Amino acid sequence: MANTRLVLVLSLLSTHCCVSVLSVVLRTNNDSPWTDEFDRIELSCLIESISTSNPRIEWKKITDEGPSYVYFDKKISGDLENRAVIREPATLLILNATRADTAKYRCEVTAADDQRSFDEVIINLVVRVKPVVPQCSVPKAVPVGKSAELVCVEDQGFPKAQYQWFRNQEQIPEDPKTTTRFYNSSYTVDQETGILKFISVRKDDAGEYHCRAKNDAGHAECDAQQMEVYDIDVVGIALGVVVVLVVLLCISVGICCAFKQGYFSHKETGNNYKVPAKGDGVDYVRTDDEGDFRHKSSFVI
Repeated sequence: MANTRLVLVLSLLSTHCCVSVLSVVLRTNNDSPWTDEFDRIELSCLIESISTSNPRIEWKKITDEGPSYVYFDKKISGDLENRAVIREPATLLILNATRADTAKYRCEVTAADDQRSFDEVIINLVVRVKPVVPQCSVPKAVPVGKSAELVCVEDQGFPKAQYQWFRNQEQIPEDPKTTTRFYNSSYTVDQETGILKFISVRKDDAGEYHCRAKNDAGHAECDAQQMEVYDIDVVGIALGVVVVLVVLLCISVGICCAFKQGYFSHKETGNNYKVPAKGDGVDYVRTDDEGDFRHKSSFVI
């Protein structure tokens, strides 16, 4: 009885080993690696078991446009040509990663002599890109009590940058009530969009403002810009309006007086000389002597 059980166990172990040896099996040390731009990164594809002595190894890059070959027929191709090598047996090493390399990669091994002749692993690579200097927009002067919007934009970093605003080198908290310096300020700051919006500007809100864009790869800042806050001169505005009204009134009165005095009436111009009418059948003809006239016509009976 004992011998029968021993034979059965040995038979099962033999069968299991046989199946394991006749199957190609892959694994990876990291299916979600990341690296900073221009650094090297290893996409591990390890063969745990295989019987075929010369398997076919392929790497493909998977994007929205579909898969494309990275390693085929023992050659690196596509975007990684001259920037990657294969480490035996199937690991892909990228020597100089760029932001365009962010994608999914599939390692495929085909073993013709194995019972299970095909296996694959998928690796999701992220190449992080440090933000560039953001573009910042800060109003130069804002009247007390009015709203104001400060904008910060950066679109080169990956992953997408988060934003921080600073006033006089001190970070502006997301909630103004968390610190005494900003307790009386009324604003909202959006770390996703980079917009700092004051609902009602106060005198204490004046200062130098700059923005920082940051992600896992690093950060970048724009130059500080001054925002002034001034009081509205209500008295000065009122006096200005009065002066304008007085000037318009004086102009209107002057025009009316000119019309009454006849300065804008129509005057006849040009030669108003009229030829004298002929009377009593007598014609007068000018002679050569200036101012001398002689009688030309005879009397008509």
